[in-house]
Amino acid sequence: MGLERGTQELARIGILLADTKFEFGVREGRLVWIDEAFTPDSSRFWPKDGYQPGRGQPSFDKQYVRDYLESLKWDKRPPAPSLPEDVVARTREKYVEAHARITGRDLG
Repeated sequence: MGLERGTQELARIGILLADTKFEFGVREGRLVWIDEAFTPDSSRFWPKDGYQPGRGQPSFDKQYVRDYLESLKWDKRPPAPSLPEDVVARTREKYVEAHARITGRDLG
């Protein structure tokens, strides 16, 4: 799925694709796509109905983990701090909600 189509499909179901990344490599002399795309780990998904310019946005992606880590006095060098269970659970909830909105299926 191309970027334009992905953006359009997500907008159709009320999600703004704020940014995404595509990772490529070279294999046997050919350019190949090597990683996921349009997932909460590779993209920033914002609910369209909650969007307000000029402020942090609610999201369905790993921004919740990033925000938690930014609240710590961690120098961003290994080892990374452990994540509390509530941060892991809330992040999972966001990913499950993104999946349900995008696919129309509940993971439960």
